[in-house]
Amino acid sequence: MRQFKITACVPSLSRTRTQRELQNTYFTKLVPYDSWFREQQRIMKMGGKIVKVELATGKQGANTGLL
Repeated sequence: MRQFKITACVPSLSRTRTQRELQNTYFTKLVPYDSWFREQQRIMKMGGKIVKVELATGKQGANTGLL
């Protein structure tokens, strides 16, 4: 099964000391190919930004006809 390793940055409201201060939280996680779109939507709704996407497992170009 193919998995993507994504690195994202989301604003963290729970770690702020004042209301004007906003602290970003960076995280890296493995996301299965089937739930990639759902995870992307979740990050965007939280006001985050996807920094980097890599293919963690599987062959590159498997669905495009390239071998």
